[in-house]
Amino acid sequence: MPIPPEEAPDTQASLALGVIGNGSVAALIDGRGRIVWGCLPRFDSDASFCQLLSPQHEGGDWTIQLEDFERAEQHYLPNTAVLVTRLYDQHGAGVEIVDYAPRFRTRGRFYHPVLLARRVRPLGGAPRIRVLLRPLCEYGARAPQTTSGSNHIRFLLSDVVQRLTSDVASVMIERGLPFILERPAHFVFGPDETLTHSAADFIHHTLERTLDYWREWVRNLSVPYEWQEAVIRAAITLKLCQYEATGAIVAALTTSIPESPHSARNWDYRYCWLRDAAFTVRALNRLGATRSMEEYIRYVFNLVAADGEREVGPVFGITFEHELTETQVASLAGYRQMGPVRVGNDAWRQRQNDVYGSVVLAAAQTFFDRRLERQGDELSFQRLERMGAMALRMAELPDAGLWEFRGRAAVHTYSAAMCWAACERLAHIATELGLDERARHWHNEAEALHARIEAHAWNERLGTFVDAYDGEHLDASLLLLADIGFIHAMDPRFIATVDAIGEALGRGDYLFRYIAPDDFGAPETSFNICTFWYIDALAATGRTQRARAMFEHMLTQRNPLGLLSEDIAPATGEHWGNFPQTYSMVGLIQAAMRLSRRWEDAL
Repeated sequence: MPIPPEEAPDTQASLALGVIGNGSVAALIDGRGRIVWGCLPRFDSDASFCQLLSPQHEGGDWTIQLEDFERAEQHYLPNTAVLVTRLYDQHGAGVEIVDYAPRFRTRGRFYHPVLLARRVRPLGGAPRIRVLLRPLCEYGARAPQTTSGSNHIRFLLSDVVQRLTSDVASVMIERGLPFILERPAHFVFGPDETLTHSAADFIHHTLERTLDYWREWVRNLSVPYEWQEAVIRAAITLKLCQYEATGAIVAALTTSIPESPHSARNWDYRYCWLRDAAFTVRALNRLGATRSMEEYIRYVFNLVAADGEREVGPVFGITFEHELTETQVASLAGYRQMGPVRVGNDAWRQRQNDVYGSVVLAAAQTFFDRRLERQGDELSFQRLERMGAMALRMAELPDAGLWEFRGRAAVHTYSAAMCWAACERLAHIATELGLDERARHWHNEAEALHARIEAHAWNERLGTFVDAYDGEHLDASLLLLADIGFIHAMDPRFIATVDAIGEALGRGDYLFRYIAPDDFGAPETSFNICTFWYIDALAATGRTQRARAMFEHMLTQRNPLGLLSEDIAPATGEHWGNFPQTYSMVGLIQAAMRLSRRWEDAL
C-alpha cells in the first residue's frame, strides 16, 4: 500500500545503521527501525531487502510505521546483537521494536536459522502503526508471489521461500492497514515451516536464549581495560560477518556503497577476501575468541585442497566459489541514486601475492595455542607449506597489490613482505613441531627473501620504504611492516617511513591509503583501516599521546550504534563505502589493545 506523503520515509539514505545476525543471516536496520538491507538465504544471495540501494520497484524493506511520527531512539541491549528501537509520535505515545536473529546452543549444536524475529510493544498512549513487509526479488526487480493463511504469509523469493508467522492478522500486513497497538505483536520471518509454538512463545523463548548466548560469548572475551564498549561492539560485529556453515568471513554485508560520492568506486564486498578475513581472525584471537579462527581455517583448507597446484586467488564466495563474475544491476539505482550497483567482484581474476602470507599468519596460532580443541599438526603444516612454496614463487612477481589496482601491476612491497612472513612463520611452526630440516629450509628462504626485499623496497634518496620495488611512492600498507615482524618498530628506517606517510597521506586525524591517481582518479575519502594502522604505528614508535588522541577522535566518528563503514570524508565526517566494514572494526580492536592501560596498572 502506498505510504501517505506525510509519512513517507526519509529520502536520504544513511549509514547510521545497526546490524543483527546469527552466522546464517544478517540484516541492516535504520534509525527508525526499518530493515533496509538483507540477503536471503545467505550473505551473498539476492537482496530481498534492498531499499538501501534505491530499488525501482516499491518496497525492499520491512517497516513498522508509526503514524504521526516525531522522534526515535535506538540502542543495542548491552553485550548482545539484539537491537532496540523506540518510536514516539506527536501525541506522546510510542512503540518499542526489538530485532534479533536467534542464536544459541541446543542439543549439542548451534541453532541459527535463516530467520529474523521482531517484537513490537506499546510504550503508552494509543500508538497507531502499519506493518509493511515488502521483500523483493532479483535485486529489486519485482515483488514476490505470496500465499497466506490466517496468521502466516508465504513469500516465494528468488532463492528461498520464507514464511512470516505473526499474531497480527495476515490481512493487516498484506494490505498495510493501520491499527492501534494495544498489546505486544510478534513477527517471525523464517523457513517455510509451521511453528510448533505461537509466535509470542517462540520469541519469548528464543530471545532469552539469544541474549544469554551473546552475554556468555562477550564474558569470555579478553577485552582491554579502556574502551571496552567500543571493542565489544566491534567484536560482535565481526562475529556477525562470519558465515558459520563454511567458516568464510565476508569483508562487509553490502554491495556498492560508494567509497565517495559519484565516484563509481562501487564494489560488492559480500565475499571472503583471504587478507581481510585473516585480519579479522587475528583481531578476534587477541580477544580470545578463537572459535572463529578454527572455522576460518577449515574454510581455507577446503579451498587449498580444491585448488591443487594453482595460484590462489584473493577472494572467494562464502560457499567456496572461485569465479565471482561481476555484473551491473539495472533494477537498483544505488545508494542515494549513486550507481552502478555491482554483483560479483572481478578481483577474483587478479593476482594478489600477499594472500599466501595471509593464510599462513591466520593459521599460525593453531600450532601454539594449547586452548584449542584441535591443534595444528604435521598434516596441517604440510598444507601450509604449499602456501609457502607459492609465496616463494610469487613474492617478486608483479601483482595488483592489496589495493586491487585494475589498470596496473608492480612488485608491491607489502605483497613481497607478506610472502616473507609466510616463510618466516613456517620456520617457527616447523621448529615447534620438531621438524628441524624443514625449519632450516624455511629460515634460510626467509632470510634470503628478506634481503632482496630490503634492497629493492628501500629508497635511499627519499629515506623511506616505498610501495613497490624501485618505486618512488608511499602507501599505507608500509605501516604494517613492523606489525608482521619484517622490521623492528624502533628501526630508524621504519620511523622515517611512518613520519613520511603521516605527512604525505594524512589529512588531519585521518589517513588516505594512497594519494596517487588510480583507475578512477585521485581518492577523495580516508580509509578507516589505514587511519588505525597509522595510530598503531605511532604507538609502536613511541608517539603514544598522538596515537591516543587520534584514536579517541576515531571513536567519535563511529555511527550512533558504534559501527564503521569503509571510508570517512575528512571534511564532513560522513561515512562512505560498504558497511559494516570488517577491516574498520579490526583496526579499532587492534588499536585499543595496543593503547589501553593494562588492567594491573589501572586497578
